[in-house]
Amino acid sequence: MSGEHTSSAVAVRVRRLEERLIGEGLVTDGELDAVLTAVLEGASPLNGARVVARAWSDAGFRERLLADANAALPEVGLSMAGGLQEQRLKVVANTAEHHNVLVCTLCSCYPVALLGPSPSWYKSEAYRSRVVREPRAVLAEFGLELPDGQEITVWDSSAESRYMVLPRRPAGTGDLTEEQLAELVTREGLIGTAAL
Repeated sequence: MSGEHTSSAVAVRVRRLEERLIGEGLVTDGELDAVLTAVLEGASPLNGARVVARAWSDAGFRERLLADANAALPEVGLSMAGGLQEQRLKVVANTAEHHNVLVCTLCSCYPVALLGPSPSWYKSEAYRSRVVREPRAVLAEFGLELPDGQEITVWDSSAESRYMVLPRRPAGTGDLTEEQLAELVTREGLIGTAAL
């Protein structure tokens, strides 16, 4: 997978830009590596799972998370800081009437700190273009068949704004601890391409 990504046209353009910045003496290769390391350090879907489990267990946290995710994340020891600037995070909740799914139509912007490195299909042109036009069909290809009456909203990430889905809590989990609830959460559930 990583071989495919590093040979992509975008990766080639990024490397050319890096080389120009280094050639002009504006940054060193080591400084670029340090930024990447800082962005990826601790990045895991386990972080998003912890956020979801807390929101399922604590109604007050859920309310704060949906109102202002950036302000709520420090309550679980996380933030959207890292890299060159803090990114705005909006958490969108799935309900029986409404389903949310994420995409970045421009490239593959994604809340790496909360969801870990993005899956290859998230970066694919096919997913990026089709999920906006025919989300129900794309979700069905992932094995997620939604009722005809359930509304679907597609959230398009950008360089400044990221999104995360708050999946519906599975039935029969009322007696589980936060740690046990977190184990039920998948990266696909956080993107909206799977139900839990």
